[in-house]
Amino acid sequence: MRTVSKDVRNSGSTAPQPCDAVIFGGGVAGLWLLDALSRRGYAAVLLESRALGAGQTITSQGILHSGLKYTLDGLLNASAEGVRDWPAIWRECLRGEQCPDLRAARVLSDECHLWRTSNPRSMLGMVGARVGLKVRPEPVAKADRPTPLRECPGSVFRLAEQVIEPASLLSALRAPHASRVALIDGESVDIDGRSVCVHSPTGDEWRLAPNIVFLTAGAGNAALHAKFGLDFKAMQRRPLHMALAKGPLPPLFGHCVDGAHTRVTITTARLESGESVWQIGGQVAEDGVALTEDELAQRAKREVASVLPGVDLSGVLWSSYRVDRAEAENAGKRPSDATVLREGAVVTVWPTKLVLAPRAAELALREMPEPVGHADIAVPPSWPRPAVAAPPWESATWKRVD
Repeated sequence: MRTVSKDVRNSGSTAPQPCDAVIFGGGVAGLWLLDALSRRGYAAVLLESRALGAGQTITSQGILHSGLKYTLDGLLNASAEGVRDWPAIWRECLRGEQCPDLRAARVLSDECHLWRTSNPRSMLGMVGARVGLKVRPEPVAKADRPTPLRECPGSVFRLAEQVIEPASLLSALRAPHASRVALIDGESVDIDGRSVCVHSPTGDEWRLAPNIVFLTAGAGNAALHAKFGLDFKAMQRRPLHMALAKGPLPPLFGHCVDGAHTRVTITTARLESGESVWQIGGQVAEDGVALTEDELAQRAKREVASVLPGVDLSGVLWSSYRVDRAEAENAGKRPSDATVLREGAVVTVWPTKLVLAPRAAELALREMPEPVGHADIAVPPSWPRPAVAAPPWESATWKRVD
């Protein structure tokens, strides 16, 4: 293992501190799992090397998918079945009726809209999407359509898919467990048998002796597996190149379908300046992986103009960001469920989708023995705590597209 050369100050006893679980990775999966463990009496801590949610969680569009987008071929497939029960759990948490209490998380919209292009194939997808799900699309009268969809051809549907703000979700999950969340130097994690030694960015040392280690670090799980001496071939990365649009844009949350795929998925964030940012995913983000930033900006503008003919894009600025979806290996295809992999005392967790974070925690809890009565554990007072990651548009470089 790596030798730490910096000046290290031990924050407590040199003997490892026993605990039930250590979680590496402070995205939605890790924080949800920390809450679940703590509420069941386990002594657990979460360690994050960057910022809470950095990577997949903070860059997600925040849609609590009902599974509808996975039925556009007219079939109720495994992906749709895997997610269809979980939006109801989220709704209860967001109302404070179930733990974790997420009333502090900001709900950007209680619904998404679904609309189609003029392509006749897209109507087939709309029909197939209405079968077999707990959340079903309801037609919207033309007078009741959101402003951006007034000029769209064909039908528009309302879909009870909530959209939440990832940053406020992360803050809400962290709040009751702030004393159990620590910022660490990700390059100086040392493993000695069942003992884990971590270091803060300021040089403090903390030795832990967990019964179980959970890896919930997304793409960072690969490097962590190497540190634990495990052969890691169980993860895949599916890249996205997401487009961003900023300007005097109206609020919009929804999916434009074309045949059996989602042509674009658009969600809206409101800036303090009064402007809006659209996050643009769907097929354009899949295709964008092979494009440069400039090429994607041009492609995204054409796509948005095509699927939203009534929206004025003349004063809009464009940008983009790349992110990898780290998942359990599935031959390059999207897994149909959250996945948990146990190797000895190390359990790797992939939620697959934001909406499946509670499902991932449920599966991970099955790997835990009964609590053994360890004293509750807290991060040493001198240690820094991770901030919540900033959304991708805060660091974006914006440009006009002619």
